[in-house]
Amino acid sequence: MGNWRLYNKKCDFEGIGNRLGVDPVVVKIMRNRDLIDEESMRSFLYAGEESLHDYSSIIDIEKAIDILLDKIDEGARIRIIGDYDVDGIMSTYILKKGLSIAEADVDWVIPHRIKDGYGISVSLIDEAYKDGIDTIITCDNGISAVEAFEHALELGITCIITDHHDVPYEENENGRRYIIPTVPAVVDPKREECIYPFKGICGAVVALKVIECLFDAMGIVSEDILEMREMAGFATVCDVMELRDENRYLVKNTIKGLGHSRNLGMRALVKVCELEGKNISSHSIGFVLGPCINATGRLESADLSLELLCCETIEDGIEIAKELRSLNEKRKKMTEEGLEQADQVIEQYGATDKVLVVYLPKLHESLAGIVAGRIKEKYYKPVFVVTDGKEGMKGSARSIPEYNIYAAMTEVKEVFKKYGGHAMAAGFSINDGMLEEFREKINDKCNLTPADFERKVIIDVALNMENVTQHLVEQLSLLEPFGNGNEKPVFAQKDIHFVSGKIIGKNNNVGRFKVKTQNGFWGEMLLFHELQGFLDHIDAKYGKGTSDSILEGKCSKDVVMDIVYYPGINEYQGRKSIQFVINDFV
Repeated sequence: MGNWRLYNKKCDFEGIGNRLGVDPVVVKIMRNRDLIDEESMRSFLYAGEESLHDYSSIIDIEKAIDILLDKIDEGARIRIIGDYDVDGIMSTYILKKGLSIAEADVDWVIPHRIKDGYGISVSLIDEAYKDGIDTIITCDNGISAVEAFEHALELGITCIITDHHDVPYEENENGRRYIIPTVPAVVDPKREECIYPFKGICGAVVALKVIECLFDAMGIVSEDILEMREMAGFATVCDVMELRDENRYLVKNTIKGLGHSRNLGMRALVKVCELEGKNISSHSIGFVLGPCINATGRLESADLSLELLCCETIEDGIEIAKELRSLNEKRKKMTEEGLEQADQVIEQYGATDKVLVVYLPKLHESLAGIVAGRIKEKYYKPVFVVTDGKEGMKGSARSIPEYNIYAAMTEVKEVFKKYGGHAMAAGFSINDGMLEEFREKINDKCNLTPADFERKVIIDVALNMENVTQHLVEQLSLLEPFGNGNEKPVFAQKDIHFVSGKIIGKNNNVGRFKVKTQNGFWGEMLLFHELQGFLDHIDAKYGKGTSDSILEGKCSKDVVMDIVYYPGINEYQGRKSIQFVINDFV
């Protein structure tokens, strides 16, 4: 249960709705997403390819292309160095595909999470030098690798950075000084002096812009750019970028085409994950397909995911996709074990800390980010999960919106060997023997108040269920894709009477309830998560055994609750009906 608040933003809902051809409720939701005028709302609903920004305003992109043109002309050996998460894998694939079409002599290396760590390193520079590489281009990494690029400069290797992460900085008496590696081209829209109109793109989109610029410079016209856009949209969801501006178009386009993807490997993964012929959503990408791509970089080598994307037959793709899915199932089991251990640690010493620092020495280091995210959701606090890596303590951090975790880490940067990330997520390694000092310092400097730790549920519309029509539910799909920056709409109604219920689902973890409103409307509500907590809440409020009597259809008490919900369409034997999914309750 969260702290409920109702949006109260104003505009001409009826008038704009009439002119846009949508229900006023849809207009209200868009206004709640900070879309102020009719034109911005029209663009949000119906914008197409014109919403993509011109790459030319990304800083250093033309420098990067000039270098690549020269290197391609010389036949120089080019190496892409990416990252082992979905964004890094997709970025690497886009650069490799694009440079190959441009007839460059190019190969790629994805750092091994455990052997190499995050991003480019001195050892990877040495390996490139040994292999006779002339030019390195990074993707989804590089902005914080000052030492590695200094070493490359000494060896005479030309380097190009393409990244989207925050630029490291240090504070001094003159203010903030940004630290940028000394290389000929640093293509990162997060650079302070970059005038690109939308800085919230992922590494794969930066890579896409580089290839688009290269193709235009070389006069290459290729439909493969559409496949690359699909991969960039996929990465945008998995890297939890805000689904606004051009990201919205890219993701919308990806979702539309993923079921019949131009990429045979992706099509195979869709089939293996049993999504073939079904409506694919951003949730499908973020919680079904994406984790399979990620699993290889977590437990083995991310090379396998790149092999999937590069496969030339659907049969080969299916074999690799099966392996990815199996690895993801293994990852899920290991994650649950890690979460159990984390709860024990927090109960022992961390429950009162504002910032949770959870040391799990036996947790596979690749799972630190997932576990940190799950802990953050459970406790609604910033979380650092620390594991024992091959070269010392390392880990991942996840935050709540009220706390910029990258800025907080910069305040105590003396405890880190290395760190990088952004406001909501980061990776790091800690200097030997400084774990407890880090925990004390990060909490001492934390200014979060008790109000900041209240999980907030922002309600879009207080809407009675009897006023929800199939037409409205269908129009809500115009607002998709949902995700970071465009959350799924939230509706609420007070005083809903729970009359009877039933536990359903193959794991007996779904509740289906018959309900009645104050106005006499009868409806069906479903609860897909925290079912036991819901039943316990009923018993705590109305007396032990009340939930059992509801499930038995014999409840004599008037069980009334306020509900946050989302409406959907249930289709059974050709008949459609509205069902309401419970998201929160009080």
